[in-house]
Order: sequence, then C-alpha cells, then structure tokens
Amino acid sequence: MASKKKQKSAKKTGAKKKIASKKAVKSSKKKSTKKSTMKPGATVTLGGNAVSVSGKLPATGKSLPKFSLTTSALQDISNKDIAGKRVIFNIFPSIDTPTCATSTRKFNELASSLQNTDVYCVSADLPFAQGRFCGTEGLSNVKTASSFRSNFGVAFGVNLMSGVLKGVLARAVVVADEKGKVLHTELVSEIANEPNYDAAINSLR
Repeated sequence: MASKKKQKSAKKTGAKKKIASKKAVKSSKKKSTKKSTMKPGATVTLGGNAVSVSGKLPATGKSLPKFSLTTSALQDISNKDIAGKRVIFNIFPSIDTPTCATSTRKFNELASSLQNTDVYCVSADLPFAQGRFCGTEGLSNVKTASSFRSNFGVAFGVNLMSGVLKGVLARAVVVADEKGKVLHTELVSEIANEPNYDAAINSLR
C-alpha cells in the first residue's frame, strides 16, 4: 500500500512539474514577443569608421529635455537658466581638437550679430580647459559648458558609445527659441566635419 501511495504521489509531483514547465515556456514566449521600448541610437562616422551614438536628438517642435551643465566658473546651469533667451547648443567631442576649435571660433563670430541669443559650446572637457581656450582666443560672444558631471549626453542623445572617442559627445547642433521649443537639430554624420552653420542661424530667422 505504502509503495502505491508513493507511486501516486510521484506521478502527481511529475504532473505538477510538467504543468509548471509549460507555463514557464508560455510566459517566456510572451515576453520574447513584446516589442522593445528602447529607442535605437544613431550611427555616425569618424574617419569613415562607424561609431554608435546613445540616442536621438530632441525632436523639432518639442521642448528641450531637462539637462544640467557646468560653466567655466563651475556653476551648474539647467533649463531655468536659459529661459527667455534663444539658445544654440554647439555640441562636440573636445575643445582640444581642430574641428571643435574651429566651430567655436565660427559660432563666436556669428553670435555677435544675434539678438537675445546665447551660444553654448558644449563638450565633456573640464570647465578649466574650455575657459582657458576661450580666454586665449579672446572669444567673448559664446559661452562654454561642460557635461563632465551631468546627464546632458543622455538627455540629448549624443553620447558616443563606441570607437576611440567613446565616452565623449558627438558633434551636433540644437537650436531652441525663448520658450525652450526646439527649432533645429543636426547630428553631423562625420565627426571630423563642421556643422551646418547657416542652417542653425537661419532657423532663428
């Protein structure tokens, strides 16, 4: 009798395990068929070699995402600090590279004729390096801002995720009006190239 009870108990246990296994398989299939909610990032190049970018630039017509940056005076700024002014974010990998330096000089030249507009040159460089460059070059029409301790790269979708420059920012331009609405964006397809200055300025006209 005891032997028969053990056999019945073993059969019940085996049946339960099979049912549990089937449920687990079904659950796994359901999960695998769900669409991913992660937004795919873009791809740019550096010297012709593909480099992945963390996300997508803010959408035109939408509000700027929440962000934080650090000025050359080590003061943190955010959306509230740019309210009421038109803004151009000139975003790049490092002020110590030729193309980034050139774009900073060019935007400094263009900014002199812009009304109620702040131009921020943004990179992951330390604020000291940014401030030193503008001081040495005599650039007073642009402002520098560092992403070295902030979420800016994630918020704007411009972190470089691969390649030799992994960890710094892609080359991009984002323009917004006085209310923080995005007017124009550009992710420069080849990091070594300069952005389209005319397109950025014309978006403010």
